[in-house]
Amino acid sequence: MAFGGWRNRRAARRVRPGNGEPLPRFRWWQLLSRSVRTLTLRAPDGTVSTYAVDVRQMGDRDDGAVRARLYRDGALVSLSTTPARFPVPGGHIEVVVGTYGLRRCHYVRVDGTEAQLTPHPASAEGRRAHLHRTHPGLSRLVGVVSTLLVLVGICVAMPQLVETISHIPPVADALGTFDLPVHVPVEANLAAVIAAVAGSTERALRLRSNWLDSLAS
Repeated sequence: MAFGGWRNRRAARRVRPGNGEPLPRFRWWQLLSRSVRTLTLRAPDGTVSTYAVDVRQMGDRDDGAVRARLYRDGALVSLSTTPARFPVPGGHIEVVVGTYGLRRCHYVRVDGTEAQLTPHPASAEGRRAHLHRTHPGLSRLVGVVSTLLVLVGICVAMPQLVETISHIPPVADALGTFDLPVHVPVEANLAAVIAAVAGSTERALRLRSNWLDSLAS
């Protein structure tokens, strides 16, 4: 989902200049905690540059804030807390982080058209994209299963949430109470949570997270 006008203005104010430090090498232990996505653009003067967006999803080590960093040809040029909006030749890059990873990392052209940035091949997103290119049938199956896992988590959690809310005195007085006909064991709840997390994480690798994933969490 693209930014609204007021969100654009707020995101633009959060952008700070970078200090030119180099893009750190991607390490294998950062597989699920770091996203790096790239885009090659031509500037009005004809020069071609490669831009990279680097996001540490667990937050920065010093203050825990989740920031997006924009590198041009390997040098840090801008950084911002998320959601972020970086101006680049021909448009801007929008970055949104969700509970399970990136929800959005798109290049939005001045005419409104947009494209996803390319994930780093060593990242979990890059490996997921490789699976889609090399085994599209299996990729589609994995995508269907991940969505079903999220739906299972919602179906288990939502009735219990409704039951809990219905027993809040003002709600109970106004609408009455709702009680589940069966008791959901702790093991089933745990399995549903694991299923929802696994499904939402897989969907985030494809930038497919939406309100369903937030609901399941």
